[in-house]
Amino acid sequence: MANLKERILDMLKEPTLACLATITEDGKPWVRYVIIEASDDMTLRFPSPDWGRKNLQIQHNPEVHLTCGITLKTDAGPYLQIQGRAEYTKDRDVRHAFWSDRLSLIFDGPDDPKLGVVTVHAYRVEVWMIGTPKHEVWERA
Repeated sequence: MANLKERILDMLKEPTLACLATITEDGKPWVRYVIIEASDDMTLRFPSPDWGRKNLQIQHNPEVHLTCGITLKTDAGPYLQIQGRAEYTKDRDVRHAFWSDRLSLIFDGPDDPKLGVVTVHAYRVEVWMIGTPKHEVWERA
């Protein structure tokens, strides 16, 4: 059986729909959908247009929470609760490294001035199964 980190990364091997929670400047929670991509070091990335309110919320408070793993009502498989610190950037090198053709539905290439990238450095991931209080926890060393 693979170790916990490997199982988490296996769940995130494809671009994955996730709910991202941030905190507004007046201290209220705000949640929206994002499509995340994971690296082997448990870093998550997703595109964000420069006008996205999440960018300012992340600058104000970089603590974020993501939930992902169940996309169908009939899917009772494991799901992830991810805590991390986020940063938003429009750095050219980051945009070019992150770029893939699937983003062309929204952006006009890696040099599109609207394209930014949010990077989440996960420090805690809980793996949950529906219907049980038991869960496994991965934490960054």
